[in-house]
Amino acid sequence: MSRIGKKPVPVPSGVTASIDGQTVTIKGPKGEKSFVLNDLVLAEMTDDGIKIDPLNSSKPARSMWGMSRTMVSNLITGVTDGFKKDLAITGVGYRAQVQGQNLQLALGFSHDVVYPIPDGIDIKCPKPTEISITGTDKQRVGQVAAEIREFRPPEPYKGKGVRYAGEFIVRKEGKKK
Repeated sequence: MSRIGKKPVPVPSGVTASIDGQTVTIKGPKGEKSFVLNDLVLAEMTDDGIKIDPLNSSKPARSMWGMSRTMVSNLITGVTDGFKKDLAITGVGYRAQVQGQNLQLALGFSHDVVYPIPDGIDIKCPKPTEISITGTDKQRVGQVAAEIREFRPPEPYKGKGVRYAGEFIVRKEGKKK
C-alpha cells in the first residue's frame, strides 16, 4: 500500500481545483497548471482536498497511485509558492549575468556560453557567481538547472565549474612528485 497515496492533497485558500475526467486543473496566484492522470487511478474532490485512489490492486495501478498524488501536490505547490533551484559557480573568471532573455556564462571557454531562458522560467543572478532559477513547474526548473550545470560540471581536482548550491564535490588528490 502506498503511504503517500493514502493522504489527500490539501487545497489551500486562494487556490481552486477542478477535476474533469482524468484531468486535474489547479488555478492559483502564480498561474494555472493541469495534469492528466493515468487511467489506473481515480481522482475525486473531498472536504480534505483531492483524494487519489487506485482503480484496482494490480502492481501497475499501485505504482501510479503515489506518483499521481505527488504530481497533483507539485501542481498546488507550483501555483502557490513556485519552485527554486540555486547554482553556484566556482573558478577564477567564471561568472554569469542575465542579458534580456539570455543567460550569458563565462566558463573558461574561448567564447561566452549564451543560454536562452525558456518561457515560464525566471533566472536571476544576485551575484556574478550565483544563479537562481524559479518557476511553477518542478520538472522544468530542474531541467533548466541541469542544462546550465552541464555546460561546465564541477571537476574533482580544483572543484571548478557550475554546481548546485550545497552540492558536495568529492575532491581528488593531484599528482605527486
